[in-house]
Amino acid sequence: MSLDTPRPGTRLERLPTHEALQRLEHERNSRLTQLRALDEAGADAEEHVVSAQKDTVRRVLAEVEAAFTRVRDGNYGSCLDCAEPIPVERLEILPYTRFCVPCRRDTA
Repeated sequence: MSLDTPRPGTRLERLPTHEALQRLEHERNSRLTQLRALDEAGADAEEHVVSAQKDTVRRVLAEVEAAFTRVRDGNYGSCLDCAEPIPVERLEILPYTRFCVPCRRDTA
């Protein structure tokens, strides 16, 4: 079975708003903690590695913030490419995702 094919029992209903917000808040807090840790690494870490890590964390934070906007706008949980519902299981793992697996694969 591939990731393109929904598994039997896949929940296609929407993730409840309160649960989506809770997961997004957790992601935001985790990424902010990572940024603080990277800032505190200071001179002990190689600058280019820390810089790359900070860039990655900032990109994810931007995705999280965009997901909060989608929740407020009522678009959260719909693929931005095909407009189909993103399976709840995917949103539970990656709450800030913008795409279902097939569309994400096409954009990669």
